[in-house]
This record gives sequence, structure tokens and C-alpha cells, in this order.
Amino acid sequence: MTETRRLYYEDVYTREFHGEVRECRKAEKGYQILLDQSAFYPEGGGQPCDLGTLNGIAVTDVQEEGGELIHYTEKPLEPGTAVEGQIDWERRFDLMQQHSGEHMVSGLVNSIYGYHNVGFHMGSDVITIDFSGVLTREQLMEIEEKTNRKIWENAPVKIFYPDEEELKSLPYRSKKELEGKIRLVEFPGTDLCACCGTHVSHTGEIGMVKILGVENFREGVRVTMISGKRVLDYLNRINDQNSRISVKLSAKTEETAQAVERLWEENYRLKGQLLHLEQELCRTEADRWEGAGSVLLFHEGLDADGVRRMADAVMQKCAGCCAVFSKSPDGTYKYAIGEKDGDLRQFVKEMNQALDGRGGGRPFFAQGSVKAEEEEIRRFFRQ
Repeated sequence: MTETRRLYYEDVYTREFHGEVRECRKAEKGYQILLDQSAFYPEGGGQPCDLGTLNGIAVTDVQEEGGELIHYTEKPLEPGTAVEGQIDWERRFDLMQQHSGEHMVSGLVNSIYGYHNVGFHMGSDVITIDFSGVLTREQLMEIEEKTNRKIWENAPVKIFYPDEEELKSLPYRSKKELEGKIRLVEFPGTDLCACCGTHVSHTGEIGMVKILGVENFREGVRVTMISGKRVLDYLNRINDQNSRISVKLSAKTEETAQAVERLWEENYRLKGQLLHLEQELCRTEADRWEGAGSVLLFHEGLDADGVRRMADAVMQKCAGCCAVFSKSPDGTYKYAIGEKDGDLRQFVKEMNQALDGRGGGRPFFAQGSVKAEEEEIRRFFRQ
């Protein structure tokens, strides 16, 4: 086994380092590079691995397997080669912010409510934490506020390895029973946890945490959150969206919610008026075609429900089959076709085949759409 000196534990802010290739193994995809020392953090504990380069060659993955720190590359590096390693620092620092913010949130949830972090995933956009008990959004907003107040105290983060006796007296969090040398990470006033990840050295470097959502999950809840620069990016996106909405609604940015509510109420009222007019149109058409036999109708501006209502109203009085078509914005036609006490299954099947359509329903009533022009539809019905 090749032992590698873990520089990320000696100084988490190491961005560049020099080392020597000890082994190079052909892998299923690319190569496995083992070094005498490395600042690349491997995937583990819910935290993704570092990315970067070795002598300009991209490091695509870093894993710890059987105690070895393995760097995956697409090109080989011969044993004995001196290498210059460069960490993708923006990615590393982002992960440090996310992981540290998660610690503080999980620690406060544990100390205030007694719930445990039973699942943790650090994605490229958000973090999810699964807690063992139920938390309301209001409770989580309080956790968010307390966490940010602690962040702004800019307290130093302590990382230490207690001996066996000291460890017994410490109320640290851990998801499993641990043996041997235990690495503890302490965020003053919020969390003390066994962890092998990378973290900021002072809480102020986290900047801020933002809880985005909560949903029931198994016996507890799943919380979605972000930290650091991701909060700034998120707020900028939200502000941009809100500014554009405020322009469309001619409302101040702090009053868009009220403007949307007014728009919703107006839309609801107009929909009611439109439905009333549509019902009047259906009654008029039904009276117009009473006793006429089979009827083919084209009406502009009907949605799928409107097409259905029109066909149903007319078929009740026309003493035959009624087919209603309405053109959609994409050029296709919505249809509904019905015949009181009839069986239209074979007819609808042939129509769909002839007019590139899809849809179906009950024997006496079917609904769907066709990709055809009005004249093609009329020609089919004439035939």
C-alpha cells in the first residue's frame, strides 16, 4: 500500500503543492496516480472530491480505497516523476463553506430539538440534510437566524484529536460508532462533530446560510440549504426575477406579491366570464343543430375542456355524431367527437390513422388531437 501525506489536513488552504509519483496504474477508464504527498481531498463523508491538475493533466476524480489516496487522470504519469499539483480552489472553498454551514445547522438542530442528521448530500447547487424528527418551516427559520448570528461572530473553528479518556467526556455528534484516532471539528456554540472533511478556519468565512425548503422524509424531514457564495448567487437570481416581474406588473419590487395576487384575482374573474360565454355558445350551437344529424364544427380559441363541452352539448340534440375541432398555437387541432348511444371506436381509430392523430375515450365519446390542416379534416369527414 502506498502511503500519501495528506496536505489538506495540515493546511486546508493549500492550493498548490509539489510531489512525486509513487505509482501509476492502468484503470478501467484512464489511470490511477498515487503520490508521496497530496492536497487533493477524496470523496467521503458526503463531501465531493477536489478537482484540479497534476502537471497540467486534469484530475477527474479522487478516491480513498484501502487506505490509499488515488487520483484518477486520463493520461499516465510515470513513477518517479516530479509533479506540481493545483487544486480547483473556487470549488474547494465552496465545498468548505457548504460543509461548514451544514455543521452549524445540524449542530443547532441537535442541541435545540434533539434530532440527528441521518443523511447528508452535497450537490453542485444545494445541500440536503435528513433529520430524524419533524421540523416546521418556522422552526427552521429560527435555526437559520441563530446560525447566521453565530457565523458573524467569526469564531475560530477548532480541529483536534482527543485521546481516549478525553473523548469519553465530550458530547460530540457521530453517525456511527468510531474506533481509533478520532478527528473532531468544533464550531463554538453550535457543533462538535466527528468529521474527516474540509472546513473553514473561522466561521465568518461561511458568510451566510440560507434554508431553501423542507419536506417530510421518512420519519423526519429533508432540509435543502446553501451557504457562502451560493447564497449571494441565489439572491441575485431571485432579485433579477423579481425585478423583471415588477416591470411587467408595473409594481415596486417589494410589492410584487400583492400585484400578483391582484392579477390572479382578475384572471379568476375573467375565466369565470369566459366560461359563462362558452356555455352560452354551447347552448346556442346545440339549439342551432337540433335534429340536424351528424355535425362537423370548427371553433377558434377553445381549450380541450371547451372542445369537450361543445361536442357534448351538440351531440345531445343533433340526433347524430358531433365532431368539434379547435386549432392550437402549434398548428395541431384539438378534437372531441361523440354520438349519443353510439360506438365510435373504429371511426376514431381510422381518423387518427388518416390525420396523424392520437386520442381515445369511451365507445360513444373520444377526445384527442390531430396533425392536419382544416381542409384535410373536412375531406376525411366528407369521405
